[in-house]
Amino acid sequence: MINFNGVLTDKSDFITPSNRALLYGDAVFETFKVVDNKILFLEDHYFRLMSSMRILRMKIPMNFTLEYLEEQIISLALKLNIAKNARVRMTVFRKDGGLYAPETNEVSFIITAKENLSREYLLKKENYEVELFKDFHVSKHLISSLKTTNKIIQVVASVFAKENGFDDCILINDEKNVVETISGNIFMALDNQIITPPVSDGCLNGIMRKQVINELKSSTDFNVIENSISPFDLQKADELFLTNVITGMQPITKYRKKSYTTEVSEMLLRKINLKNNLV
Repeated sequence: MINFNGVLTDKSDFITPSNRALLYGDAVFETFKVVDNKILFLEDHYFRLMSSMRILRMKIPMNFTLEYLEEQIISLALKLNIAKNARVRMTVFRKDGGLYAPETNEVSFIITAKENLSREYLLKKENYEVELFKDFHVSKHLISSLKTTNKIIQVVASVFAKENGFDDCILINDEKNVVETISGNIFMALDNQIITPPVSDGCLNGIMRKQVINELKSSTDFNVIENSISPFDLQKADELFLTNVITGMQPITKYRKKSYTTEVSEMLLRKINLKNNLV
């Protein structure tokens, strides 16, 4: 069952041969973590979605309020009996018509949901090895920071990682600076500094990235810096970890010949779990 334009349905004929998300990647999406009938970081998700739609010149429907989106997401999770612990995706796409130039800027949306594996954010301490993906670069522009369905670099990098026995890959921009990983934003701990690439370098404007930065800014133990990171810098780091709203945090344990600690990510994940009443 899905939610299509506010209607819960089992039908799948809403994807036509002219669907613009299918033909041109003309769509944005948000992935939500639902716990105890509540969407975590709802306002951050909502304002990012509205901003993305404006940047892509999609027409925002008058009923697209925060309360409406919350109702649509929770109603599906309740219908599927997974509202206690769910992973939900909302995809908004321009309606059919046109070639590259659309016939309309009006939108449709699809919401899908499945049960999540864990209510709280859990730190996976097993080996997590990454490699640099150099075949294609992320461009340094505003669209790269949006959560669109144009993710072919991440797809090809995922194939590369699987073929070569890596758990993830680090993506770089056209200036050969680190942008993010396939799975999320990247943070580097070095002494008492926590460094993450700025959005202007082409990284996703991540929801969990924002939570981590805010948490670090409230701490007297660390100095959080948004600054460009070179691949060489990674091998000088004490710790590397990636973030996304579903996993929370994933420590990177190995990059090339360098192994890393996990103390900072463990501390941050405990704080975020407590702050959001997940434990």
